[in-house]
Amino acid sequence: MSSSNKSLPYTTKDVHYDNAKFRHRSFFKVIYQTFFTSNVKRTSLSCSTGKFLSLLLIFGIAYLMLTHTSPANSVTDRLGKGVKNSKDKLVSYGGSRLGKLLRKPPRLPPRLSPDQKGFNNSSSHESDNLNAGSKWIARQQSVKDAFIHAWSGYTKYAIGYDELMPVSQHGVDGLGGLGATIVDALDTAMIMGVDEVVSEAGSWIEKHLLDRITKKGQVNLFETTIRVLGGLLSAYHLSGGEQGMKLTHTGPKPTVYLETAKNLADRLLSAFTSSPTPIPFSDVILHDSTAHPASGGLSSTSEVSTLQLEFNYLSAVSGDPKYSIEAMKVLEHIKTLPKVEGLVPIYISPQTGEFSGENIRLGSRGDSYYEYLIKVWLQQGTARDNNLTYLYDMYTEAMKGVRHRLVQKSIPNGLVFVGELPYGSDGAFSPKMDHLVCFLSGTLALGATKGITKEKAMKDNLLNFEDLENLKLAEDLAKTCFEMYAVTSTGLAPEIAYFHTKDFSEGGLDGGNKSSEYVKDIIIKPADRHNLLRPETVESLFVLYRITEDPKYREWGWQIFEAFEKYTKVDTGGYSSLDDVTTIPPHRRDKMETFFLGETLKYLYLLFADSSLIPLDKFIFNSEAHPFPIKGTKNDS
Repeated sequence: MSSSNKSLPYTTKDVHYDNAKFRHRSFFKVIYQTFFTSNVKRTSLSCSTGKFLSLLLIFGIAYLMLTHTSPANSVTDRLGKGVKNSKDKLVSYGGSRLGKLLRKPPRLPPRLSPDQKGFNNSSSHESDNLNAGSKWIARQQSVKDAFIHAWSGYTKYAIGYDELMPVSQHGVDGLGGLGATIVDALDTAMIMGVDEVVSEAGSWIEKHLLDRITKKGQVNLFETTIRVLGGLLSAYHLSGGEQGMKLTHTGPKPTVYLETAKNLADRLLSAFTSSPTPIPFSDVILHDSTAHPASGGLSSTSEVSTLQLEFNYLSAVSGDPKYSIEAMKVLEHIKTLPKVEGLVPIYISPQTGEFSGENIRLGSRGDSYYEYLIKVWLQQGTARDNNLTYLYDMYTEAMKGVRHRLVQKSIPNGLVFVGELPYGSDGAFSPKMDHLVCFLSGTLALGATKGITKEKAMKDNLLNFEDLENLKLAEDLAKTCFEMYAVTSTGLAPEIAYFHTKDFSEGGLDGGNKSSEYVKDIIIKPADRHNLLRPETVESLFVLYRITEDPKYREWGWQIFEAFEKYTKVDTGGYSSLDDVTTIPPHRRDKMETFFLGETLKYLYLLFADSSLIPLDKFIFNSEAHPFPIKGTKNDS
């Protein structure tokens, strides 16, 4: 600015306001600059009269200010209004003393809009974080309340039975009569801190389960291993066994769970030892420890390959390697069998040890084979045996095969889904996806980062191109699985969905929610419209939230939980499966599966919990959501 320009028309606001363009200046500097840049010509200062008048003016002003109290001058904002302090009084800078004249007035912060305040104020950040935290704590409590409601229905009408039929209000034994709901729900109660359920379930196990095991007849090897054996072993660790977490101080001593688990496992071992090959028979007669193949002679691929986490952990805590040796023979044998880019048929023969048929899918009878490849490897922790690297290699090859042969996009909106090859690699592709396939999203994410956050994995340069591809597919599949819920009238997913592609389309079979963007992408056939309270989608949302830290996965989980509450809750206790998710009100199927308490509600609770509760880099979840500690990690209570 040239010296010939006049002074800027500063207001009191301008004097005290600092936004880096206007700087604070003292009172004398203001008088000085105002005077010496006024209309008084500089030449007039050279005469004695000019100097005299100037000095007289300055002393006169000083005298007036020292001998008179000046009126309070309120600091104005842009609208000329007084700025109020926290007590709603106008801030004023007048005074009657020289000290007040010379003291620099306090600098006021810039006036911010409410939006700016929320964005810039650290205390607002803290407040927002507290509010967000409170929201998720409240939602966690809602899930805990749902668990207590489900348990109350079971104990009221079906205690000791495998499952509750909540509508007709009685129990049913569909899993061998071992009180499967009790054992499945026990570690959920421990994690949630529902001590009364821990005490009730633990007491029942201590008094009755061993007797049931020694007297009962036929059970399925796979279902009994993942639900009952897995539940007992997880309860053993979480109640303090093997220097475990000790999440609870109620119920029996941890050794009760371990000794019961060993007795059960000794009987289940007959499925392995009775078979002529490393592939176990599917059914066990508990009371005489014998086994036989299923009718038709075949075992499911997923069933024989989803036993290893449980048997490995039992060997670790019991000190007896026999459990692990028998279970690991299965995977060692499958390693030698021919595959299609890592993909395998869904049936295998215990008699020949060979795969049977050509049907390749990641839904029922195929799903958890792929899950356990990576999880059994991860279970070994940092001291992983080099002899088990084949599991990671098999998993990596299989995921390449999934991306190459099974992944397609729907039309018109491009949902990514995993289809099937019912007639093998040379047969036609089917755009059918079981809800069970939704486990894959979480498994892919877990395999990519090994349980740590994506941010940490990226920062430490731990992700290769393959990992990033799998993580991207994991997020895309999670979106699709959520839309399978959102596309229906009830907001709950069907058991099976088909996807509209250029080669497949069926009209009039949408989910009923016409406002869904994907109503034309997802096809739901009448026979597939039931919902069994399955956990796979919320399982993947939990894993993805822990790994990506993206809050949308929590929001999606909450929407799903609200739909469960609205349409499956039975007032007298428990929750019911549904016959048709596309109609309102939906007809109830009258069955509460054990996995609703063991998996679905557990994963929802953990989704809304702090990530330090059962962290993914220290625990591995079996196929029934029972957490086991990863070898070599320390788990403090």
